[in-house]
This record gives sequence, C-alpha cells and structure tokens, in this order.
Amino acid sequence: MFKRKKDKDKENKKASGVKGILYGMALHGSVTAFLRTRMYMEHLFMLMTLGDMLGFPVIPPYYSLRLLPYAVPNIKSWKARLFRERDFTDMFTG
Repeated sequence: MFKRKKDKDKENKKASGVKGILYGMALHGSVTAFLRTRMYMEHLFMLMTLGDMLGFPVIPPYYSLRLLPYAVPNIKSWKARLFRERDFTDMFTG
C-alpha cells in the first residue's frame, strides 16, 4: 500500500535512466545542432552590432550604442572566439 522511500528512490533512478536513454537516442543530435546554430547566430549578431570595434562597420553606431549594455558581458569571450587561430581540423571537431 505505502512504498518506502528507498523503493521510490530506486524507481526515480530507473525512470531518469530511461529518460536519459530516450533523450540520447531521439533528441541529443537535434539539441546539439540547435545550440550550435544559436551560437553562430549570436556570433553574427555581435559582429553586426559591435563589428566597428574590429573594423567592420555594418550598422550605424547609434544602434550599436543602444545595444551595448546588453552585449558588454559577452565582448571578451566574443573577441577571443573571433580571433582564435583555426585550422582545417576544426571542421571535424564540431
């Protein structure tokens, strides 16, 4: 009638294991592709709005200045990603 706490914990672990397996089989590839696409879109957005810092004036500076407070936390990592050295093996590493 009443289940003990240990039995409930075992059932929860089994259920989470099954959920993990189903997620891995069905959705992991799609989620990974979606996150990669999101990363590229954010990278493009930063380049368009703050590209004048690097010598790519795309949008007039007024709009860039309006968006600057939202982009400040990401500027350092964005510059590091943009100027990172790349080679042909980067295409295969995902």
